[in-house]
Amino acid sequence: MPARAVRNSRPSYPPVSSELNFDISKILRVLPHRAPFLLIDRVTEIEPRTMAKAIKCVTYNEPFFPGHFPGQPMFPSVLLLESMSQLMCVLAYASEAMDASHKMFWFVGIEKARFRHPVTPGDRVELTAKVVQRRSNIWKCDCTAAVGDVMCAEATLLAAITDKGESPTT
Repeated sequence: MPARAVRNSRPSYPPVSSELNFDISKILRVLPHRAPFLLIDRVTEIEPRTMAKAIKCVTYNEPFFPGHFPGQPMFPSVLLLESMSQLMCVLAYASEAMDASHKMFWFVGIEKARFRHPVTPGDRVELTAKVVQRRSNIWKCDCTAAVGDVMCAEATLLAAITDKGESPTT
């Protein structure tokens, strides 16, 4: 008698990637963001379910610099938090079997955010996200943003993964 196929209640998709260079084409497959809100340029390291590192190359051509601040351009701190959140999203998708076209990653909380040094045009920001805790669909990561040896920002961020069209509190 032939074996019957067992059907899972949820489809199984392979992780997007766990290789060293997670380039922009792979980032675009995972993140729904597009210019000017795509805030990571390359993921340089991923250890699924553990940590990820990425870079953001800051240029004066970005649309917020003429107004933030005239004569003394500075990368907005809230966008540093957003770039860390985007790295968390890539880490989650590279860690779990899910289809990015059917799932949404929601940034849902900030704990202990500190901004220590400004980021300016020409800087290459090195982002890091380390998983602190994961329960069900909630991810909690310690994240940092540094330029060289200078720590620019650090925060503990929380995020939730849901089906598209569903809010994180449903």
